[in-house]
Amino acid sequence: MWLSDFRVVLADRVLEHGSIRIEGETIAEVVETPVQGADLEGHGLLLMPGFIDMHGDMIEREVEPRPNVRMPMELGLRDLDRRLKTAGVTTGYAAVSFNPKSAYGHLRSYEHSKEMLRALKEMRGILKVDHRVHARFEINYPGALEVVEELIADGTVDLVSLTDHTPGQGQYRDLERLTDRTQQERGITREEAEAAVQARINEKRAQAGDVKATLEAISRTCAAHGIALASHDDDTVEKVALMKELGATLSEFPVTEEAARAARDAGMPTAMGAPNALRGKSYSGNLSAREAHEKGLLDILAADYHPSAILPAVLILAATDPEGLAGATRLATSNPARVLGLTDRGEIAPGKRADLVIADTDGVGHVRATLRNGHKIFSDGSVLLRMAA
Repeated sequence: MWLSDFRVVLADRVLEHGSIRIEGETIAEVVETPVQGADLEGHGLLLMPGFIDMHGDMIEREVEPRPNVRMPMELGLRDLDRRLKTAGVTTGYAAVSFNPKSAYGHLRSYEHSKEMLRALKEMRGILKVDHRVHARFEINYPGALEVVEELIADGTVDLVSLTDHTPGQGQYRDLERLTDRTQQERGITREEAEAAVQARINEKRAQAGDVKATLEAISRTCAAHGIALASHDDDTVEKVALMKELGATLSEFPVTEEAARAARDAGMPTAMGAPNALRGKSYSGNLSAREAHEKGLLDILAADYHPSAILPAVLILAATDPEGLAGATRLATSNPARVLGLTDRGEIAPGKRADLVIADTDGVGHVRATLRNGHKIFSDGSVLLRMAA
């Protein structure tokens, strides 16, 4: 099957009138010119590798769209699948948190989070996107180790990250901003907001236990099973060094330029949110993904909480990337594939999986169709795909 006359985004350049041939589930041939009798004529549309999202928080809100309003798990997971494929994501890591004392309540309890992940595992065969699991563990809770070991043992987890949302560090290092946000969200007085933030700090400290021992045990477990380990919300050189020592190979959402640079120097690729890059700023006042990219400190774009931001973010970053659209596209394709060990995907090249995105650049950009393993999993109807769904 031939797809002809596209702007084909390769790993190192863009073919302005390129074509590719798909055999079965893989890319068999890439040429720089249009071909006659193609199954699909692109007429200048973009043809990109399918996006690989290593951190998407959406699963929790699909299962429970409003507080204490539970949807059937099957419905929530189908909705998640739909959101991802319409955004061009062909491989998605569902980021599920294990944090019983989170503001999200039971959504991030151990039992509820395990239930979501196991349901996702059971439904993988009928969902269209290649769904994988990114388990996020709050380091202050000693029960994290037991859950990590349980989930890894039954083959549920593909990526583990270690989080610490204690006020005063990481994402919430700015206590003044956190207090303002708490006051606004809860509709309480300044004094009540300050007391609420201090209560969170006290609770975290009281339940921390021997944090380093827990982290070391989790790291050993991940290493023994070949599971990648990521740090989260790194804010200092010292934290980056500690996480590197513990075996982390990826720094996701570094909150300061200092931490992002330290991660780069330590050989740890950095991942940041596509919504941050699209908007040009972090919603919590932390490091801008655009600034990180301009300074050469950004390796991976993740959906974070909004997968449809990936394509627009790539198009925006392409304007300043030293390698243009090819370089910006790598942030959501070949770079996460390399870091996560997905050697069969992430670029348009012979022998790779035919995971593809057909898109235009009108406005903020628009995904027209998504293919996984050479099969259409989404189309908005604007392109005539003469191929099996």
